[in-house]
Amino acid sequence: MSDSTDVLVIGAGPTGLALACGLLAQGVSVRVMDQASGPAVTSRANILHARGVEVLDRLGALGDLPQRAETALQITSYVGGRPMVTVRFGDVGLGTARPALYISQAEIEAALRSRLAELGGSVEWNTALVDATQDASGIAAALGNGQTVHAGWLAGCDGTHSSVRRLAGIAFPGAAVTDEWLLADVHADWAADRAGGHGWLHRDGPFFAMPMHEAGGADDLWRLMTYYPLVEDERLDEREILDLFRRLLPARTGQTDMRIRDATWTSVFRIHRRLADDYRRGRIVLAGDAAHTHSPQGGQGMNTGIGDAENLAWKLALVVRGRAAEPLLDTYQAERRPLAMEVLRGTTAATRFFLGEGLLMRFLRDRVVAPLVSLPSVQRRGTQLASQLWVTYRRGPLAGGLGSRFGRRPRPGDRVADLACRRPDASITRLHAELGRRWALLAPEGSVNGCLSAARKWVGDDVVMLTPDGQPAGEVWLVRPDAHLAWRGRPESGDLDRWLEHVLRHGRAR
Repeated sequence: MSDSTDVLVIGAGPTGLALACGLLAQGVSVRVMDQASGPAVTSRANILHARGVEVLDRLGALGDLPQRAETALQITSYVGGRPMVTVRFGDVGLGTARPALYISQAEIEAALRSRLAELGGSVEWNTALVDATQDASGIAAALGNGQTVHAGWLAGCDGTHSSVRRLAGIAFPGAAVTDEWLLADVHADWAADRAGGHGWLHRDGPFFAMPMHEAGGADDLWRLMTYYPLVEDERLDEREILDLFRRLLPARTGQTDMRIRDATWTSVFRIHRRLADDYRRGRIVLAGDAAHTHSPQGGQGMNTGIGDAENLAWKLALVVRGRAAEPLLDTYQAERRPLAMEVLRGTTAATRFFLGEGLLMRFLRDRVVAPLVSLPSVQRRGTQLASQLWVTYRRGPLAGGLGSRFGRRPRPGDRVADLACRRPDASITRLHAELGRRWALLAPEGSVNGCLSAARKWVGDDVVMLTPDGQPAGEVWLVRPDAHLAWRGRPESGDLDRWLEHVLRHGRAR
């Protein structure tokens, strides 16, 4: 294998694999390395919200995950052992045919590795990054096996304890949100409904149980999680963690019919809220948990990381291929870091809500908020927020004020729905199926040769011409590979050529 590559990706989790797939699909050479001995067999995350499902679909990595996952999700919360509210996560609308999937992170990673292999890539396990130096021409990465790899760019997708972030000298400020939580994936005899998750609110801390799917298993795997502060320097082994769950489950839930047989994974963790000061330092970029970490409430971590990867991939590919200048990469942080700040605030608030610290907080939670959450309109809104389909970059540098020029949505920076479209040969397709490695030019039937020529002049031949149903007459949309609206305007204006020049050369719209 060559000791040089366009991009070196450190970390073979969902974020690193998604980034590698996105780059390879656009003709960029990639090497993926991970210090682990092999793929993870346990799963930290177990829900892929609609945005993440769309990204995997555009990457060509979705495969049969929808057929192997649960899509009718619900979480029932209990107070005093009685059901208080059931939140149902259904079709979020917002122009997607892809509801959330309840499936393990391990299976998602396997699907991404399969797509990586189809694109000619692989993961180099047992390979640690020990040092990295950069200059104007690239990165020299020293590995634990004594080898040195030369790369144009280094991407840190290696989690909260990122070696890439440390070597780049990027600060990761933040603080612990709560004391310790216990977690265990257990095989258990239990008659609880496996159609969704369960959460019991208790004055000593909440207790959660989520059904887990196990390939070839007997549908008896559960993920258990509960709040349990430890004394200083206390360490628990697997047996001690299971003993605590056996004691705490009846005490906090009132359930006495669960018999825990064994565990496939146990862990003790503390929820932190941290955000990297920078997502880029020269030729080093960060994505996923290396850039942000937060509470698992709401299942936002994996989805946010996959979204980082898609946003970064098309921009980095243009820079590597010489079609854009480096300032375009500054828009990656400008667009994604504000989203991470929103996710951190939301997940922290959710964690403190479930903890219910203090009599007043518990009263508001149980008597005021819970009835509101039962309302269908509130549940729909909560599902939409969790989906991340609402994410917009209209305030970012690539929108450049264009959003205020048109009153109708989508505005530049907004996500474009998965519209039904016709190709030039009149065959039927959907917008998102044409994206991923390509841009899409949407226009009514007729000649827009000027816009098509301008787009291909700047981004290459990876531009597809489509006619969507209901396209406004006399208007053209340019859609980015990540399904966000780049530009909309009149075909005869010449504005598209000028917009692309400014964006690709200067990293901002006019």
